Amino acid sequence: MAMDPTQQKALNALESFILLSKSATSPRSAADLVNQATSAPNTYVFAELLRTPNISALKTASPEYTQFYTLLEIFAWGTWADYSAHPNLPPLSDLQSHKLRQLTLLSLSASPSNLTYPHLLTTLSLPTVRALEDLVISTIYSGLLTAKLNTQTQRVDVSSVSPLRDLRPGSIPALNSALGAWEVRCIAVLDDLENQIKEIKQKALERRKRELRDDGAVEKLVQEAKMGAMRFQDDRGKVLGGKRGAGEVAGPMIGASGNDEMDLDDGEMGMGMSRGAKRGGSGGGIKGTAKRFMG
Repeated sequence: MAMDPTQQKALNALESFILLSKSATSPRSAADLVNQATSAPNTYVFAELLRTPNISALKTASPEYTQFYTLLEIFAWGTWADYSAHPNLPPLSDLQSHKLRQLTLLSLSASPSNLTYPHLLTTLSLPTVRALEDLVISTIYSGLLTAKLNTQTQRVDVSSVSPLRDLRPGSIPALNSALGAWEVRCIAVLDDLENQIKEIKQKALERRKRELRDDGAVEKLVQEAKMGAMRFQDDRGKVLGGKRGAGEVAGPMIGASGNDEMDLDDGEMGMGMSRGAKRGGSGGGIKGTAKRFMG
């Protein structure tokens, strides 16, 4: 996993002071090195410097120099309030004061309730809102955190913080406990999500079954409608076919009657002509008339 760029930059900046600590064999030179490290730009982590032999030796030095070790501890994992609670600590330069306030702002960002303007003004001992906003802006531009100033709600809305604070000694058990509680919450959320997913899948399955049943019912109705239409066409065809058959039977009967009448008329005409011919044969016609005239 890649290291945070700001954290890597801070570690690189501290490296030179770790090397210088090897030559800081006297309490005075070690105390001066603490002042230099806490004032230098880009130095925001100090745990490794605290562990170097010559700096660690300040813990057992005279009170005059022990306070520099305490000061370095505050820069490593403490806050502005911790410094204010120790009136015997060495005075801070403007650069040191600004850096300690920046580091304190990182620690306060762990809880959104700490990020109201009134709380920050009090905790950081800042005189005005403008001074607070300047501090936040400089911290953002230094890459220590990502945040926005919300002037309407008088809050600092922090979205991310660089991992620059060292762990206070003895904080590991509390950190493990916090991580354990976070793990329990994550597991509970995952279980809840899984249950919701199962419920959604079950509802989707039931909805699909209903759709299939509805589709089957619709298809059945369509088929029944088609069969009804086919039966209607068949019955209609039978009715129309029966009417056409009756017309074909009546036609020849009428035609036969007409032919019979025609034949009858022809017979009657033939018989009339036959009778006329017979009458002509016995005295009718031109020859009969001539015979009667001459005789």
